[in-house]
Amino acid sequence: MQIGQLASATGLSRDTLRFYEERGLIRAQRGGNGYRVYAKETVQMVGYIRTAQKLGFSLHEIGDNLPAVWESAAPDQAIAALLADKVAVIDQKIAELNALRQDLLKRVPAGCPMAQAACARSRST
Repeated sequence: MQIGQLASATGLSRDTLRFYEERGLIRAQRGGNGYRVYAKETVQMVGYIRTAQKLGFSLHEIGDNLPAVWESAAPDQAIAALLADKVAVIDQKIAELNALRQDLLKRVPAGCPMAQAACARSRST
């Protein structure tokens, strides 16, 4: 299928598909006329990429993990492992944000130390 057909089948723009190809996320062969020709499976691949993005994976992460998933003897297990790893990353970020929140809440009553220093300077002059 040509890029226009792939764009119609996936709902993505031709520019997005070209970008995915430049990033190595999808592949096209070149026809004798120089046009890109995509395998029918590329529609499924693009669907996987879009779903992974919606689940919080960056294109870099997707590109790094894509070969392992598609070449795995047990792709369901490979995807489950990726999802579990992503949950662990999210849990870590939540813990860091909660710690930051607690630190900020402790500092609210004290006010801004920079403002206090500025006030002290202005009083001494």
